[in-house]
Amino acid sequence: MGEDGTDESDPTRIRSLAVSAEDAVNAYAYGQENPGEAVLRVTSPFHGRMRARLHVYRVDDTQVTGAIHVPPEDVIADDVLAAYPHLEDEFDDLAADTLDELDDAEAERLRKRHAEAVEEWQERAEAAIVETVTLETDDGPHQVDVKRLG
Repeated sequence: MGEDGTDESDPTRIRSLAVSAEDAVNAYAYGQENPGEAVLRVTSPFHGRMRARLHVYRVDDTQVTGAIHVPPEDVIADDVLAAYPHLEDEFDDLAADTLDELDDAEAERLRKRHAEAVEEWQERAEAAIVETVTLETDDGPHQVDVKRLG
């Protein structure tokens, strides 16, 4: 029990999440480019203001740990998410398997161009953190404020 007599494992105690914009953006980009999941993770004991940290995983352990996973797309504005530069979108004139058939110099040039596009997107996305987010709890949805760090 907390000093206020409430259960510290109850995520509805949370009023705001402190989020690093860089963590949120990196988590989203990781999920677009890699296998596995990247989220913003909040662990108990829960308090009014909590820090959400970047967490990458392959197996969801929230049932065991009681942690809350906030998908990064929940804290980045929708219009910015829609503008993420997926490799296949950028080079829609190339089939996905065509990259493997390009000579090394051309493939490297395309990968570099894609990396630059992702970097530009990340800069834009860091400025597009939302003001509130809804946490999914055992008691149902719980809306909290998002406080941007940095």
